[in-house]
Amino acid sequence: MPNTIVCFGETLWDVLPTGKQPGGAPFNVAIHLHQLGQSVEIISRIGDDDLGKELVDFLHERGLHTNFMQQGHTHLTGVVKANVDDRNEVVYKIVQPVAWDYIQYDDTLSELVSEADMFVFGSLAARTPATRETLYRLLQQAKFKVFDVNMRPPHYTREVVQYLLEHCDLVKMNHHELAEILEWFGKSAEDDSALEWLATRFNLQAVCVTLGADGAQLWTNGQLYRSSGFSVEVRDTIGSGDAFLAALLTGWQSGLAPEECLRRACATGALVATHQGATPVISEADVAELLDARAV
Repeated sequence: MPNTIVCFGETLWDVLPTGKQPGGAPFNVAIHLHQLGQSVEIISRIGDDDLGKELVDFLHERGLHTNFMQQGHTHLTGVVKANVDDRNEVVYKIVQPVAWDYIQYDDTLSELVSEADMFVFGSLAARTPATRETLYRLLQQAKFKVFDVNMRPPHYTREVVQYLLEHCDLVKMNHHELAEILEWFGKSAEDDSALEWLATRFNLQAVCVTLGADGAQLWTNGQLYRSSGFSVEVRDTIGSGDAFLAALLTGWQSGLAPEECLRRACATGALVATHQGATPVISEADVAELLDARAV
């Protein structure tokens, strides 16, 4: 299984005023990884219902496998109600409990994760004991663990987030999440050494923080890298952070320099924000075009 990236966690429908759209951070990251040429598998759980079938159909249409998409009969496929009144700060109401709260561990998942190059997960899927236990077991077997923080009140605890930080290699979060996590330890996100402190405290290979329209920062190899944002006309920011992470990991897999990984990630996130919804069809050529326009 060469260069496979496994994404674990929630798959769901974002219900917007304009209708429903497939989503969930691991789902979105997987879609964008695939579009950027990566080999991807998704571990999640859906209900035995029309919404679940539609999610599977959507993945098939986009060319992804659903071999590890479990189907349950007691809980419905996940739904999230998204308020997009502020296009730059989407507010989510996440229904609970749903199918992805009950992802079951089995030997096929163990084999998949142990052979994969990367294992991507977030804190939202760890909100209930069943899926959390499965995640914790798989973390013991993963080679390179990527924590996409995704703290959505009230669906997380400090204890769980801290455990996940202690069991990852690369962490990506937004500036709000950085501020809250550092506050737990009496630190300030305004401190220039904040990312270095976090990397040292949790023995991380890399810490990445997105700054919205202001770009992003990446701490790795003992150095802090910065990339400014791209000026685009925003339709909505749903999925921008997920596309950013997919591009960052694609660059990381390819051995690109950290500053180039960060630049491409910022461009990809900005490009998604020019579309409606989390998973517009974009390609590496589209990203290159935006990067070229910045260079002119």
